[in-house]
Amino acid sequence: MNMISFYELVLAFLLITLAAGLWRIFQGPTSADRMLAAQLFGTTAVAMLIILSQLSGNHAFRDAALVLALLAAVMATAFVRRSWHATTESDDESDK
Repeated sequence: MNMISFYELVLAFLLITLAAGLWRIFQGPTSADRMLAAQLFGTTAVAMLIILSQLSGNHAFRDAALVLALLAAVMATAFVRRSWHATTESDDESDK
């Protein structure tokens, strides 16, 4: 098994994890489950772009992966701040 076949096998596995994440987005009982699935999408996309960069020799894929990783971190931070603010407000209302 050469490295190109290995990379293709890893890409196929990553596509399967994307399908599992898509199922979790549709079936997730809470918004936190959906957010984790979105994080899975971001992480998987970064991994796929890095593998495609290695396969094609095109370093633009690697740059796009870095940008996507930064955006995924910002998205997770925004979600946590939003959910923290919502729980703090609901706690304040229950105290009254």
